[in-house]
Amino acid sequence: MELLVATAIGILTAGGLYLTLRLRTFPVILGISLLTYAVNVFLFASGGLTVGAPPILTDGVETYTDPLPQALVLTAIVISFGMTAVAVMIGLGAFLGSDDDHVDDQPEDDSDRSEGTT
Repeated sequence: MELLVATAIGILTAGGLYLTLRLRTFPVILGISLLTYAVNVFLFASGGLTVGAPPILTDGVETYTDPLPQALVLTAIVISFGMTAVAVMIGLGAFLGSDDDHVDDQPEDDSDRSEGTT
């Protein structure tokens, strides 16, 4: 079980880093979302990977799941959803303003254009 979760975290992290290093707006937003999911799964797994165990320690139960990482993940999901919506709106505004979604877009210099025409 731990190997499967660790592999999933690694795949999400690798895909997120690959997409984040792209130079287009939409893949960068998807990459950040994948990195967020990887961190959420990591936080969730840090509470213990036990199946069918109660979230609170009670009498007669030897294994339990820590509820704190579950609460942190729920909070992180809400925050990441809001920040993804903000990033999408900023990216959409940038695309509509310049008709290009290239992240590292340098504006053309007027002196470069005038030198080539003379």
